[in-house]
Amino acid sequence: MDFLNDNLSVEHLKARHMYPRHWAKLSPDKHAVIDSVSGASLTHAELDGQSNQLAQLMYAHGLRRGDHCAILMENDVRYFVVVWAALRSGLYITTVNSHLTNEEAAYIIDNSESRIVITSSTKMGDSNDLPERCPKVERWLMLGDSEHVVHPYEHYYNALKAHPAAPLSEEPMGGMMLYSSGTTGRPKGIVKPLAEQSISECGVGALQREIWGFDENTVYLSSAPLYHSAPIGFAIAAQASGGTVIMMPRFDARNALAAIEQFHVTHSQWVPTMFSRMLKLNETEQQRFDLSSHRVAIHAAAPCPLGVKQQMLKWWGPIIYEFYGGTEGNGLTHVTPENWLAKPGTVGQSILGVLHICNEEGKELPTGETGLVYFELPELPFRYLNDDEKTRSAQHPKYSNWSALGDVGHVDEDGFLFLTDRATFMIISGGVNIYPQEIEDVIIMHPKVQDVAVIGVPNEEMGEEVKAVVQLIPSVSPQETVAQEILAYTREQIAHYKCPHSIDFENELPRLPTGKLYKRILKDRYWGKTDSRIV
Repeated sequence: MDFLNDNLSVEHLKARHMYPRHWAKLSPDKHAVIDSVSGASLTHAELDGQSNQLAQLMYAHGLRRGDHCAILMENDVRYFVVVWAALRSGLYITTVNSHLTNEEAAYIIDNSESRIVITSSTKMGDSNDLPERCPKVERWLMLGDSEHVVHPYEHYYNALKAHPAAPLSEEPMGGMMLYSSGTTGRPKGIVKPLAEQSISECGVGALQREIWGFDENTVYLSSAPLYHSAPIGFAIAAQASGGTVIMMPRFDARNALAAIEQFHVTHSQWVPTMFSRMLKLNETEQQRFDLSSHRVAIHAAAPCPLGVKQQMLKWWGPIIYEFYGGTEGNGLTHVTPENWLAKPGTVGQSILGVLHICNEEGKELPTGETGLVYFELPELPFRYLNDDEKTRSAQHPKYSNWSALGDVGHVDEDGFLFLTDRATFMIISGGVNIYPQEIEDVIIMHPKVQDVAVIGVPNEEMGEEVKAVVQLIPSVSPQETVAQEILAYTREQIAHYKCPHSIDFENELPRLPTGKLYKRILKDRYWGKTDSRIV
């Protein structure tokens, strides 16, 4: 979902001037972002001035509305300077996954046609071959110690010195051009039309103000990597609303709770694996922090196991909201804690687009039946960069304005959507469809399990059989007795034909901090495939 250029029906929420320039005038010394660990920070005035300088640099270099730039960097308060510079220049910005290898990052940078890239000495270290892999890039700016900056990199602050901190004479609204996670293949660049208005007319963050009550008093905890769609979108919305972002360099269960207390966090965003890790803390750790300032906790990005969410609601109270949508911005559902408690497991009703559930041939199914989830909008709001075939594959066979992202589920009589799993993760064993999510939701509740992935592996007779790959909590060693204990626990909860035939143990599953699990990497090991890169 694109959380930056929302056109909502509530007119008064389309407040103009919701971007750094406004807050630099109104509350210049207020923090726009604070690093929860180091304490590094930027005020609204500093964010405005520095993003103006970078916007001026990119304009002087010749970048104009619709051109592309990229950022490849760890979580850093200056990340927001780069993003706002692009957004107030009419540029597309691609936030590149900072965990990628140079080869993987180069694919995205090159594919995005970025002309300027901002990176850091922390990220690049002594590796300087990325420019060789990306011949289309015209300038490389590096944040960090000057001693690490070697040609063709330029020191970021030295490059900025020549440019004023004043805004451009015209500030067309830019946008994100993010890439899909690549969990089932090469990542895809997701292109959406830029707004026709200037940034001051676009009402940045309107969705967050309407649905979750973002305003100038918001203190928003950003616990995930900023390269991901929702974390950067929500953080930008908090700043556009005049609030403060508390940015965690990386997620840690105890540190997240400590940050809520220390900074009096009002709003936060999570993925289900973070909930699971906080629930694995002992009771003393869970209860030692004052969470009374915390009013709204939002989660998305991956399905949340039923038991995990029930335990979180019991602990935190009815403050947990959930949304479902993709970076493609083709639809959005939302559920309040009250509605979720009434309909456990739902991801809510649609607040953007009309829901349709269809079979593999595109025939719409009756209420309650399971099929592929489509959203209908007046027109398709995205395309995949330089890939018409992939764009077409996301569309309904008959209706080009209906699109699906590969999720399977059903809608009940009240219009609430329940997701079953990703279509690509479905296991077919002896002709029977088995959805791993249901099994994973059971296994993750075992007290010795830290993380789990359920996949289909080869079976000569059945075609596929169910296997669980488990990451145990640090205090438990992988043993056959533990595997049998988990299998017995699973058989008590769900039908035996769905249960894993076996369990393998891994020290850590290939899951990014965004919550995305790279099942392709696990499956490739069992199916004899060798190209198992995270891209």
